[in-house]
Amino acid sequence: MKKLIKVLTLSVLLTGLMSFAQEKTSYVPAKSINQEYNALYIINEADDQKLKAIIRNINNALEDQRLKDKLNVELLAFGGGVEMFLKKNPYQELLVKLKKRGVVMVQCENTLREKKIDKSELFDFVNYTPSGNGEIILRQYEGWAIIKP
Repeated sequence: MKKLIKVLTLSVLLTGLMSFAQEKTSYVPAKSINQEYNALYIINEADDQKLKAIIRNINNALEDQRLKDKLNVELLAFGGGVEMFLKKNPYQELLVKLKKRGVVMVQCENTLREKKIDKSELFDFVNYTPSGNGEIILRQYEGWAIIKP
């Protein structure tokens, strides 16, 4: 009798687990409901993989059909991220492609002072903000999505 109860209990448990495992959650991706979206991508690291990843992430967002022709992007570099905008580094071609797609490149002036980098060492298409942290705070309060891949 105890064996029968154990077998029946196990059978009920397995049936419940199988039906639970077969249930699919219904997932619906977010929908685009606004005319315009704003995203601030921030980079403060000099790592080549991180620098290339942020460029790839921006391109992916610009290609998302839900955001196509609705997305304004600002790419903000501060701290080690200044490496992305230095003429001596190999990112010009990738950045020019982003610029052609409307991405605005912005460099923190505090970083330039701290690292003793002259603006002439950066690509000509780079814009400047007094403070990277200030830019993040102000954009956040303007409702921008802040993204740090």
